[in-house]
Amino acid sequence: MVSSLSRRLTVAVVLCISLGVTYALWRHEKTNAWLDTRTTLDFSARDVASRIEQRLAASEQVLRGAQAVFGMSDVVKRKDFANYVNLLQLGADYVGMEGLGIALAVESGKLEQHVLSMRQQGITDYQLYPLATATRSTQTWMAPFIQIEPSLERNRRQLGFDAMSDPVHRAALERARDAGTLAITGMLNLSHDDKVSLHKGFYVYLPVYKDGVVPDSPEARRSSLVGWVFAPFRMDDLMASLYGETPRATAVRIYDGIETSASNLMYESLRLESLNMAPIKSGRTSVINMFSPKDHTIEVTEYLANGGRSWSVVITALPGFEEHLGKDKSGLIAMIGVTLSMLMCLLTWQLVSGRERALNLAREMTRELRESEARFRYLAQYDELSGLPNRAMFRDRLQHAITVAKRDKHLLALMYLDLDEFKPINDSLGHHVGDLLLRAVAEKMLRCVRESDTVARMGGDEFVILLPVIEHEQDALLVAEKIRQALCEPFEVAGGHLLHVSCSIGIALYPQHAQDDIELSRHADIAMYRAKELGRDMVQVFTPS
Repeated sequence: MVSSLSRRLTVAVVLCISLGVTYALWRHEKTNAWLDTRTTLDFSARDVASRIEQRLAASEQVLRGAQAVFGMSDVVKRKDFANYVNLLQLGADYVGMEGLGIALAVESGKLEQHVLSMRQQGITDYQLYPLATATRSTQTWMAPFIQIEPSLERNRRQLGFDAMSDPVHRAALERARDAGTLAITGMLNLSHDDKVSLHKGFYVYLPVYKDGVVPDSPEARRSSLVGWVFAPFRMDDLMASLYGETPRATAVRIYDGIETSASNLMYESLRLESLNMAPIKSGRTSVINMFSPKDHTIEVTEYLANGGRSWSVVITALPGFEEHLGKDKSGLIAMIGVTLSMLMCLLTWQLVSGRERALNLAREMTRELRESEARFRYLAQYDELSGLPNRAMFRDRLQHAITVAKRDKHLLALMYLDLDEFKPINDSLGHHVGDLLLRAVAEKMLRCVRESDTVARMGGDEFVILLPVIEHEQDALLVAEKIRQALCEPFEVAGGHLLHVSCSIGIALYPQHAQDDIELSRHADIAMYRAKELGRDMVQVFTPS
């Protein structure tokens, strides 16, 4: 019991160590794959941020060109500005820019004069909006959109819009005015051509001062401000037009500001909610986020600062990203490790249980050898079919009985018995029926003799009976007749066969008929054949004649 427990404990220890090593390797590979994934995402986030910066820088150059055109004189003819924008031939490099526009700086006391001037320029339905705001009574300056090119419907609808009336626009306008540089608004909802659907976007403003010169101080800039040139941008179009590729199985999200909340979301390449993924707000560095109890992924955040605004560019690895990179071999390591652990356990069990199995095998072989030896001894002395002593054992008993009879000076009888007409039964019904009949004959013969007597089978249907002690010849005749009559009775064997046989018996006596076993056997055999010659089914005692 102790040995068995020790073996099981050894195997359990080997299994635990093997699985522990497998887990360590699996964890190490997982960590490396995670680091590779994070590195790839870091690079992708910086690449996306860099491409956005390049696009905004290119757009700034366009705005500075418009700023120069606007700054050449206090009044820019609408046709001249439209021709200028048309000559720019803004193409794929500026997708996302909805147009170029001019916002004029108008003192609140000159609004009526401004509206009249715009109508005289051909915009007969021109008017400022919104008509009333909470801050209109305190506004000193207004910034109405007076022209947006190209002159599309969505751009024409914005003419007369007072950007100062909106807090998001106003913050960018004042920042651009006071700093003398480009300013970007916070996130805005941009109306589309159908006037209903809204798209996330932003405006870029660049201030225009008198004579095109940027004054040195904020106060001077405010006093010499003429207006602004601006460009509305639509985020979906802007991101779709960026050159380069974002790795597959990733999602890109851009937030206005450093807070990555749903209210600040400006753009997302894939709705994570459709994948049942709700990302956790992350900081600058790469973090592992749990999206659901069953899924996890990695996301990185890159911050982008431009035009006085900060954007958060978030790259999220979707399920399957590690497989796409082809660097995560943890599954293969786990499978190989578990397989090797099982093989190690099997080998350990073979080693620790080898001695016991060898001993069990030796005990089993010894038992089989003893059984074989006992069977060989049995077969050397007994007939396998009938269970009676065979020729060799009977010869030993006959010689011993003659020795005793010679010493004690008494008689013994030897009988030879042969079944009559046994061969036809064996040939017609088969050897298996013949074997059953021989066993039944042996059993009846044993019931007809004493325990001290010997019944043996010499082979085929020949039997011998040894009566080691008798007083008269008549004793042998009585036993022989008893056997003959018993064998004349019908035999019912397996299969429903009812068989009838008879026997011929020859008797030789010691010492009257012979002085040794060989001669005695020959004389008994002669007497048996004499019984067959006389008609069978009878008993004959040997006579010299």
